[in-house]
Amino acid sequence: QSENSDKSSAESDSETEVEQVSVYHKLLATLKTSPESESEEEEDESESEEAGESETEMDSEGSQEAGETDGGEEDKDDVPEQEEGSLVEGFVKCCFSTATDSAEQTPGQEETDGADTSYDPKHGVIEEFTDVKHESEFSLETNFMEEESGDCNADKRDSNSSQAFPEDPFKQHMDKELEEKEVEKMSTLPRTSSQSKWPRLGQLTFSSTLEKQKTLKAYKEVDVKQLYLHKPLESTWPKVNKQFLSSVNKPSDPYFTPLQRELFCIMNTYRDLFYPERNALTNGEEIRHVYCLHALNHVLKANAQVLSNNTKRRNQKPGTDSDDYRDQGLTRPKVLVIVPFRECALRIVHIFISLLEVNEKRKIDVSNKKRFKGEFGSDPEEKPPNLKRPEDYEAVFAGNIDDHFRIGVAILQKSMRLYAPFYSSDIIIASPLGMRTVIGAEGEKKRDFDFLSSIEILIIDQADIYLMQNWEHVLHLMKHMNLLPLDSHGVDFSRVRMLNLNNWSKYYRQTLLFSALQEPQINFVFNKHCFNYVGQVAVRNVPLSGSISHVVVQLPHVFRRLEVENLTSVIDARFQFFINKVLPEYRDAIMSHTLIYVPSYFDYVRLRNYFKKEDLNFTHICEYTKKAGVCRARRFFLKGEKQFLLFTERFHFYKRYTIKGIRNLIFYELPTYCHFYSEICNMMKATDNGVDATWTCTVLYSKYDAQKLAAVVGIDRTAQMLQSKKNVHLFVTGEN
Repeated sequence: QSENSDKSSAESDSETEVEQVSVYHKLLATLKTSPESESEEEEDESESEEAGESETEMDSEGSQEAGETDGGEEDKDDVPEQEEGSLVEGFVKCCFSTATDSAEQTPGQEETDGADTSYDPKHGVIEEFTDVKHESEFSLETNFMEEESGDCNADKRDSNSSQAFPEDPFKQHMDKELEEKEVEKMSTLPRTSSQSKWPRLGQLTFSSTLEKQKTLKAYKEVDVKQLYLHKPLESTWPKVNKQFLSSVNKPSDPYFTPLQRELFCIMNTYRDLFYPERNALTNGEEIRHVYCLHALNHVLKANAQVLSNNTKRRNQKPGTDSDDYRDQGLTRPKVLVIVPFRECALRIVHIFISLLEVNEKRKIDVSNKKRFKGEFGSDPEEKPPNLKRPEDYEAVFAGNIDDHFRIGVAILQKSMRLYAPFYSSDIIIASPLGMRTVIGAEGEKKRDFDFLSSIEILIIDQADIYLMQNWEHVLHLMKHMNLLPLDSHGVDFSRVRMLNLNNWSKYYRQTLLFSALQEPQINFVFNKHCFNYVGQVAVRNVPLSGSISHVVVQLPHVFRRLEVENLTSVIDARFQFFINKVLPEYRDAIMSHTLIYVPSYFDYVRLRNYFKKEDLNFTHICEYTKKAGVCRARRFFLKGEKQFLLFTERFHFYKRYTIKGIRNLIFYELPTYCHFYSEICNMMKATDNGVDATWTCTVLYSKYDAQKLAAVVGIDRTAQMLQSKKNVHLFVTGEN
């Protein structure tokens, strides 16, 4: 593909926005190949509770955690009161206007060819994208295998190696030619699934629409030659991964931890993978390293294939048919990595650099490294030394937690270019908000998503955090993956794979999804937006013991079941159950100091409006409440001047304040993170010394809360509770 460094993606997209038919439809009309399969966009079947959240505000909430320097302003909720019927409309408007406004208001955020053109207050906008030298150095069209490797025999050695190992997973996956009937089958028929249990990952569900795949078994021992790692990864990976290898590992497996070995076993077959047991404290960095290895291995192989074919085409006789060199997509980006914060992007780039550097003497050339460190790094002195938060909080919110970014990375074997324009990049690292502001919305003039057309590996890491940011951005991204481009972007059609021209690239895309929890909205993305022809693998372990076992205070837990007919009626049924059955029991003054924990912001606003209408004695804290309002609400609640405290889950996620004075606790809905249940319950021990205290805990749940319920009380209790329609009373002594 030609790399149009001087032409921004936003400009090219505004020019072609008015076209009714893309250039690829015109091209395909002239080809005598199988007809183009229509791109099916799944309708979003679930209402996202995140539709009205402002991402930039949430980032400021998280960023201000350390400083807490807000002035003593009057407490005003950032979202005004609305009638319940107009909530969704107002919040959706807020969501999309905020996303677009942030792009317009941030200085220097005019997109240059899709890259993140950040703003330096001292020097203004940094212009990096008219650098002809860098463009030619990193162009796949103007480089050849000899020039890249510095060794004219390298191509021969590589080709001999590939012949010796004809089952290279990369070639096997990308060279597979699907038939039209197979594509039709994947579009219409349901997947068949099978179960398997692996030593480290546990219970796995394999699913596929096409013929039953061979049973995949976990590697017991790894021979690095069987993994088909591209040079120099064979030699650099053991060094980079050494920090995770303990003396427990067998000498015969000096490459992977048991978890990494089984994850890479699945990744290397190019199946989709959903792993819902990522933990920032324990295995988060292990997982990050292994998916970086897989992504870099894929990119190096793909680029080596292009450079090798460049050499062959240059040496071929004039007039020779060149249709054998279809080795690339409609656009250059091959890998998209979605992460929540800049710190995550920083760590990923550092891993890439480490994997490419063979030794201290052979350092790779990294363009714009200083700028990258300045914009994605953090100052340790910014964090107050006396700030104490749980370990998992410190792990998640380490470093630079800005959530609005995107950066293109171009890679050749001895060099890396950061801040590469998207159409000159091999890998794009971005946050959901960073993608949302460049993709734009229908009707906007300045939007672009052509660079997503040929993504071959999509990695969504820490997916659970996006539930706390704005899940709509993730759904918006998924709906724009692997669509036909509206512009050609200078592509050489003789080099484009037929799978891309047929608009079948979504069936070849591998999606790797990592999360800290099982959640219906995350499952929806994996089940409805992933179409890999090879199939899918999902880890489906059930929790044997729940987070209730970590409650250290003596507390009776009453789980009250509400009966609902279907999933769409849960929200209204829960509200009516609460105001008619639960709230009347707490209206008496003797039931003071009652905290109501509300996971959904929509439910919070609805309850707040109802409490105001009924003139109840309450105060409230949400993620948008200013610091002065938070302090005042906490003080009123502690002293008993306010009987009720409405408290949102997102506020707890971003702040983790200890709320003192709780005597009665109501979980309006089970928390998204199961450990939040024990954290909130254990806040009661901060109330006096617990002597003569009559504490209560009430939890509302329905049959659709099975996953959350199992995470709190364990799978055995969950089965009993779902079978019985009676309320369940549990008493935790602090030793369970």
